[in-house]
Amino acid sequence: MSQATDTVRRPTTPRRGLRDRLERWSFAVPWPVKLGLAYAVIAAAFVAAFAFVGFDTAWIRQHAWTIVREGLPLTLLICFGAIALATVLALLGSLARLSRNPLAYALSGFYTSFFRGTPLLVQLFLIYFGLAEMGIRLGENGYVFLRDLLVLSVVPAGIIALGLNYGAYMTEIFRAGIESVGHGQGEAADALGMTYRQKMRRIILPQAVRVVVPPTGNEFIAMLKDSALVSTIGALELFRQADLLGRRDFRSLEAYLVIAAVYWVLTMVFSYFQRRLERRLRRGYVRSDGGASLASATASQPGVAIADDGIPLDWAKGGMGGPSAPQQPHGGMGPG
Repeated sequence: MSQATDTVRRPTTPRRGLRDRLERWSFAVPWPVKLGLAYAVIAAAFVAAFAFVGFDTAWIRQHAWTIVREGLPLTLLICFGAIALATVLALLGSLARLSRNPLAYALSGFYTSFFRGTPLLVQLFLIYFGLAEMGIRLGENGYVFLRDLLVLSVVPAGIIALGLNYGAYMTEIFRAGIESVGHGQGEAADALGMTYRQKMRRIILPQAVRVVVPPTGNEFIAMLKDSALVSTIGALELFRQADLLGRRDFRSLEAYLVIAAVYWVLTMVFSYFQRRLERRLRRGYVRSDGGASLASATASQPGVAIADDGIPLDWAKGGMGGPSAPQQPHGGMGPG
């Protein structure tokens, strides 16, 4: 064998480059520090963009609070009124979708199909301009009370349009929440002799709330942003106030940046409260006393022995209706 094959080749270690050193440094830095650095870079980029473009920061500081003070109350009024109306319509629509009444089922199907299949802006114009024109024509024919009923002002028209639109989407949310409750819950309520209204109010709806609340919160946040469309019919809400001030001073870009920041902050605030509410609703009914409540409730009864786990011994032997359980009188839930 030649000398070249007899020589033992030493393994060569690869030279570590810049990428490997950056990866080692990244592993050594905690995640909150890296996240803070990323946010700092983004903030610095925005500051540099403001300085490069030459935004009128003095105008922003002067008019930002004016926009919020004059437009925010009306925006919140429209949103809270619309979400209340949407909740009522969604509850009624979901119950109609689950009923066996053909008229109620057909009305609910038409409502959800129409308002989910047409744009919100078109619905807003139909309610504000279309109903007003219908009312005027009916008033000319002598139906004055219908004219007064159909000619709406700006704020009620916005509330009705947003409520009808979001109620159609929330109808399916409520329907899914009601159907998520086990069928055994309803059967148990029927066995107890509850009426349909009692069963829904005491058994089904309280359990469906946990499923319904998270998507309903998302719908409210989306409605908060869609409320800017009400400005197209003349409502002096947040977007309209910013638009008017920007056009007056020829500072439309600054005005739009201010209103975008306001909507962003509102979204974060309501998202925070939504997360808090979701965490509260996710808490289960977990018994933490290890059966102490049951033991204390039954220990005072004569002739009932309590096991170590807090369960009466007679129940453990014979179930809830064991040998020592009292017999129910005739006419009760047990056999006659």
